[in-house]
Amino acid sequence: MSRILLGRLSSVRRTSTIPKFQRRLFSNAEKYDALVLGAYTDAEEIAFSATPDISSATQKVLLEQLAASSFKKAGDVRTLYNVGGVKQVAVVSLGKKEDTDKGEAQQLASARMASALGIQALRKQGAKSVGVDVSVSAHGAAEGATLAQFAFDKLKNEKSREEAIQVMPFSETITKDSNLDWESGQIYGTSQNLARMLMTTPSNLMTPKLFAEEVAYLLAGLENVEVIVHDEEWAKRQNMNSFLSVAKGSDEAPRFLEIHYRGTTEDQAPHGLVGKGVTFDSGGISIKPSNGMALMKGDMGGAATVAAALYGISRLQLPINIVASIPLCENMPSGKATKPGDVVRAMNGKSIEVMDTDAEGKLKADALYYTSSTFKPESIIDLATLTGACMVALGDVFTGAFTNSDELWKRLNESGNMTSDRFWRMPLDEGYLTEMKESTVADLNNLGKGRPGGAASAAAFLSQFVEGLDAKTLGELQNPAWCHLDIAGTMDDGPLTRGFNIKGMSGRPTRSLIEYYRSFTK
Repeated sequence: MSRILLGRLSSVRRTSTIPKFQRRLFSNAEKYDALVLGAYTDAEEIAFSATPDISSATQKVLLEQLAASSFKKAGDVRTLYNVGGVKQVAVVSLGKKEDTDKGEAQQLASARMASALGIQALRKQGAKSVGVDVSVSAHGAAEGATLAQFAFDKLKNEKSREEAIQVMPFSETITKDSNLDWESGQIYGTSQNLARMLMTTPSNLMTPKLFAEEVAYLLAGLENVEVIVHDEEWAKRQNMNSFLSVAKGSDEAPRFLEIHYRGTTEDQAPHGLVGKGVTFDSGGISIKPSNGMALMKGDMGGAATVAAALYGISRLQLPINIVASIPLCENMPSGKATKPGDVVRAMNGKSIEVMDTDAEGKLKADALYYTSSTFKPESIIDLATLTGACMVALGDVFTGAFTNSDELWKRLNESGNMTSDRFWRMPLDEGYLTEMKESTVADLNNLGKGRPGGAASAAAFLSQFVEGLDAKTLGELQNPAWCHLDIAGTMDDGPLTRGFNIKGMSGRPTRSLIEYYRSFTK
């Protein structure tokens, strides 16, 4: 197919007397009505990343308008109208070209943010069909365009809902070293949006039963996936008393999701994933303050990101085996609820004194033991919105990572850099167990020092339920390689939208998990 060149149309009049060679357009075979373009800005110079698809005449028009609008720094957005036969063109600054060229991670980051900012600018102007510049990175551009469109408005009046934008790639990616492309970017973005949807849904519409049904429906029909929904009686037979102690106060029956993704031969050991699924956390008898309690519908963020990551992995058909365990329940106060001072015996036989029912995340210990002892995985990653201490330490920028494996950490760190959803390695040490071993009635208590070092204490506590780990050498490589991710700080992107980070529940670190498992297949 021949390329239609782009040129400047007459601003005085448009008539049939204008010769065709003067009416050159953007390459717009898809007939979109708006366009997102990336542009490098270095000092006073502006250059488009998709130069081959923009004629010199049209570039001149764009450059004149951009220069007049102080278009200089990375993230600047300017919306221009009726240029080159396209109704609206959102031009987004990529910053300096030398910064974008620093490697694939930076190319992905630049394309991701630029496409997200451009889509949001055009959406406000009512654009319906948008071409997105993929010249820097098709995968990154698709991620940003998909993530930027997330909106949880299905419960609003129909007139108040935002219409979806049809998004298509424009131009061609200059660097094609990676096996990531436009389709993979859409899958990554859609997966995180799925986690956002699960976390944002009000808890009365996302009970343990409804969560299990929703995930089973979303994964149904995907190749190599098996979803098993276990009920309360099954959990009792497994002696999952730690898990069930959290669920006792609620009228909503717990569920335990077991998901198998079999992307390679059965002789290959699986990787394990465990996600905390407290669909609403009131704190139980140790009840939380009312201020901010509504956000506790997102306390199943670990479960949501695990399910969403498996959706993406299944769509990509990665050649890897994964088994996921997702314990689902509510933590509510009632006459049946677990009380401070009660003792429960976990699946691995260790007794736990429940000092604080709001430290219920540690009681997902049974899911860790079930996964590690039953399936003997090569590695295990567990995710939980676990401690306010981690939120205080890292805020909403990094997810806290506690691991006994340098190799696992290296992969995870690189994956976070690739997705712009990063991790920070935190200490994993036996010293944080000291106070937890001082119970006078049980093997462990679930509180330890409380807030000081609370995130590290919680990680050390969970290590006691990973089959094969020795507390005396927690920070050293053992079998299995294990990592605990505390996502309390990153579960919510805050009150403001910026690019692909949307106000509200974040769905993080779904894309980083997908990228982590993809790294085994490179």
